[in-house]
Amino acid sequence: MKVLVTGGAGFIGSHVADALLAQGHEVVVFDDLSTGRRENVPAGATFVEGDLRSEADVDRVFAEHRPDWVSHQGAQTSVSKSTREPLLDAAINVMGTLHVLRASVRHEIQRLVFASTGGAIYGEVPEGERATTAWMPQPISPYACSKLAGEAYLGAFSSEFGLPTQILRYANVYGPRQDPHGEAGVVAIFSQRIHGGEALRINARKEAGDDGCVRDYVYVGDVVAANLRGLRGELDAPVVNVGTGVEATTKQIALGLARALGKEPEITFGDRREGDLERSLLEPGTGPDLVPLDEGLAQTAAWFAERSGR
Repeated sequence: MKVLVTGGAGFIGSHVADALLAQGHEVVVFDDLSTGRRENVPAGATFVEGDLRSEADVDRVFAEHRPDWVSHQGAQTSVSKSTREPLLDAAINVMGTLHVLRASVRHEIQRLVFASTGGAIYGEVPEGERATTAWMPQPISPYACSKLAGEAYLGAFSSEFGLPTQILRYANVYGPRQDPHGEAGVVAIFSQRIHGGEALRINARKEAGDDGCVRDYVYVGDVVAANLRGLRGELDAPVVNVGTGVEATTKQIALGLARALGKEPEITFGDRREGDLERSLLEPGTGPDLVPLDEGLAQTAAWFAERSGR
């Protein structure tokens, strides 16, 4: 198959592109390089620079490359940035997704997989519970709202135009290539700071000094596997959670990375960050064979160590 990967120069998208190529598919990467990196695009993939906000750019890549499948990973992914710049967030995540959907219908795409968010869309998950796809979404950030809108548009296009779609609601994804310079991705940020001898800041769950927010951290390789199954139409439901069902606090992540890197960084504590959920945990929807957190942190730490030359 020929597969178009939007956001394919980014963290998750580049791993999806790698895996598709390894399975013998032809891959076209579409990215504006605003947060993605050209060096992330795997050898063997065709790279097209373009902006999801431009319908002309989106339609051009479909018309010129005629993909069979679409893996729509391109997005604005920072919760805090969405709070500061909700119009930008909506322009990329809502209008950009609409451009992809319209082009998919015009060019008769066989299947589209959409990267959504389980880590933000469900709202607060009470102690002792894990969010299932049957839960009523309770978005509290513009980012979660834009992803929920994208899901709704996928449903409408599937119903009205017969476009086969698969929605994947990601937990907090981590792993090699995650950008440590953005505002999302605490594993990458902490890895970079540990290597640089900098202190780690734990934003509060409720009050400064606590262990930080509770999250479901899922390794990027498991997210890639879910994407490939989704493109092949092998998942059991149109909306699937991609998570582990195992909770971890921000402090646990800091200590786990410190152990993996053999360092003892200074840990500081800050106030709650605007837009952050206190607790988010998903009921996994892709099977039990997932990378354990300690193993995933070790693999991520090793990648950052190699990249830093230490």
